[in-house]
Amino acid sequence: MEEVDRILIHSLRTCGTEIPEEVQSVRQFTTEIIVEAVVRCLRVINPSVASNLSHVLPPGMSARFRIGTSLAQACQDLGYNGEVGYQTFLYSSEPDIRALLIFLAEKLPRHSQEDAHQPAGKSAVLQREIASKIKQQLSVPWIPPMCRTAAAERSQSMCLSHRFQGQLLSLAGDHSAKSIPPERREYWEKYLPLVNMQLPHSYTLVASLLERNVLDISAVQEWEAEWKSQGLASRLSAEEYRSRKRQRLQKRIQDQLRQCNQQLLENNTLSAATQDFVDMLKSFTVEGETDQNKGSRFTHAKKFTHQQDPQVLNEQMQRAAESLSRKDAQNADTEEQELTSLQQQIELIEQEIQGLTESVKVLHLTLSQVEEETSKMQQGCKEKEDVVRVKKRAVELLPDAENNLTKLQAMIDSSTQRLVNLAGQWESHRVRLVEEYRELRRVHQEKEDESSRWMKDVKDLYDKIRASADEAKRKEELYKQLVSEYESLPKEVSRAAYTQRILEIVSNIKKQKEDITKILSDTKELQKEINSLTGKVDRTFVVTDELVFKDAKKDETVRKAYKYLAALHENCAQLIQTIQDTGTILREIRDLEEQIETETAKKTLSNLQKILEDYKAIKQENTLLLGRVREA
Repeated sequence: MEEVDRILIHSLRTCGTEIPEEVQSVRQFTTEIIVEAVVRCLRVINPSVASNLSHVLPPGMSARFRIGTSLAQACQDLGYNGEVGYQTFLYSSEPDIRALLIFLAEKLPRHSQEDAHQPAGKSAVLQREIASKIKQQLSVPWIPPMCRTAAAERSQSMCLSHRFQGQLLSLAGDHSAKSIPPERREYWEKYLPLVNMQLPHSYTLVASLLERNVLDISAVQEWEAEWKSQGLASRLSAEEYRSRKRQRLQKRIQDQLRQCNQQLLENNTLSAATQDFVDMLKSFTVEGETDQNKGSRFTHAKKFTHQQDPQVLNEQMQRAAESLSRKDAQNADTEEQELTSLQQQIELIEQEIQGLTESVKVLHLTLSQVEEETSKMQQGCKEKEDVVRVKKRAVELLPDAENNLTKLQAMIDSSTQRLVNLAGQWESHRVRLVEEYRELRRVHQEKEDESSRWMKDVKDLYDKIRASADEAKRKEELYKQLVSEYESLPKEVSRAAYTQRILEIVSNIKKQKEDITKILSDTKELQKEINSLTGKVDRTFVVTDELVFKDAKKDETVRKAYKYLAALHENCAQLIQTIQDTGTILREIRDLEEQIETETAKKTLSNLQKILEDYKAIKQENTLLLGRVREA
């Protein structure tokens, strides 16, 4: 029991119970220590239940009884099957308290038995640190602003609060990747500023890092989901799938840019910014797209018109500027008049250009319609020419109709014979081709099945790899958590000493089991020997009784010996019965001594004294209450 008590005391101390160093067993627990230990354990097991319970005993007896009753009810709610009540805590006995504390110690949460779905690793450690920090800040009383010290000003002032707003960060990539250009790698190594130097305010650093981390994790998860759903089905490698996706995206961007450029050309809003946009579009154009640059006469005429109008306008503007510079030496009135006339000319030219543009659009539409009608008419002419050609041939054959019919019939017969021969040849070839087709189809189907099976195996393997990676990550986080908890544990407790002590207890128990087994076997052998000797004595007495009884009828001396023999047998039976009764009495004595020790451990006398003292204290409290009631 000493080892059990030491382990139990260590568990209670880890829960926050203040147990003095001189206390080494449950027998030395006082009522205050028992109540504090039970309340601390209940707070760890179920904080909501023990939140209203105090671990300090109040001086009043009625309050003590209420606390004892509340603790007993909380222990019963946890599933304790033993007898528990207020007397268990106020008038404690060693066996009852030991059983209750062992039950509570077994109910304490153990990190090694946590469920896999519970938060583990860095998140759990962070949550505990946050909870401890909040508890520490809540335990500090509020101080008015005029009375705060520097530390209180930092912890309780609201002027340091800021919005949780993140900023975009530029981070260096993987330097080991071969596809990174050397210019970018040099920028990362020499010119990329640190993360805290990229932000305008230092208080946005945490929010920015968290936002960037969330973006990276989301990108990884989206890529894994896309690769698992579409990438594996495409039967391409990861790099090929990314390259094809990049090409599709680039082609879509080019199509959008071309459409925007076409709309700008149609609206005749070409300017310097538009020219820059066209140059950028040309830089996006992929080599080998010469076919897309080809167009109809309408497209070329349209481009030529829209490219010439701004040039004409620029030339006219230049001529107007030159005329203005030549006449600049003249008076200002003539300059203003010329400027006004030039502006009017520009407006007229712009109106003419706009009218010409609209007329060009109308002409282009008319031209497209005319081209469509012309193509339709040409197609109708071709059809009519074919009909006329056939009728012409028929008219030419009419003068010699009988010979022509004979020739036609011969040609039909020869054609029929040739078709029959060709059909026979085709049939022979068709059989061979059908067999080859079926064989190729069977091989293709087998390859398809094998490919599907490999695809399924790859998906299963990918799922297993994903599960193994998650399991490894969870175990690594659990390992880090256990390491951090181990480092936070008090170093004065030697785990090797506890392990050695547990091994010694196990070896002692094993030795005791062996001794008990040996004693039981010796007892069984002794009982067998006693039974055999008893049977042998009974058989010997029966045989001796018969022999002596036969001779006792004839000889008086033998008759006396027979009486002595009977008396000896009776006395031996009484002696054996006395020995058995003595053993039974000794066992009862040992049982009574154990019961006495148990009752002594219950501290009945001291509990009775406590009950009498509590009874006197309750009477005094009742007297004081009655006096207050009478005074009121």
